[in-house]
Amino acid sequence: MSAPRILLASVAALLVAAAGFAIMPATSAPQPETVAAAAPKPEKPTAAAIAAAGRGPVTDLPLPRFASLKSAKVNLRIGPGKDYPVSWLFMKPGLPVEIIGEYDLWRRIRDSEGTEGWVYHSLLSGSRTSIAAPWLKGKPTTIDIHRTPAADAPLVAMMEPGVVSSVEECKSGWCSVEVSSRAGFVKQNELWGVYPDEQF
Repeated sequence: MSAPRILLASVAALLVAAAGFAIMPATSAPQPETVAAAAPKPEKPTAAAIAAAGRGPVTDLPLPRFASLKSAKVNLRIGPGKDYPVSWLFMKPGLPVEIIGEYDLWRRIRDSEGTEGWVYHSLLSGSRTSIAAPWLKGKPTTIDIHRTPAADAPLVAMMEPGVVSSVEECKSGWCSVEVSSRAGFVKQNELWGVYPDEQF
């Protein structure tokens, strides 16, 4: 499978080959991007559901919540401690993950494919990032990046599903994103890494 790409909207030509994230079994050599059967798309809780879920017992921050991977190599363990075996190895800094649990200095996370496990807290960042429609990976479609937050606004670029971008803010159903030095607006419901009605 080829890596997700970003296409220039003006000429529909390749802008850049985005570095897709790799998830590998910890005990094996690096594998292609898809190393396991794709899991069903995780349900996205709304902002109201997040508020109802409560707050983390360690940080007092909302659970669940999104964060991103800080390091280029992050071990995903089956339990909250270094004595627990490593189940997966993330190889993409900036990859968005959802924090769904806390224990001492460890955070239970879930990725866009539904894989869950524990990582050390310092390997996570509060910087917000997103993945363009990961549930559409492998399909012949693109995600539009608009110049302004409007469906009829000119296009800045088009992303293939799976491209990771930084997210500056989200409001009124649109998120301001930047990827490969191109900035614009993407519909909020086409991103994984932000909740459907979340505003920040």
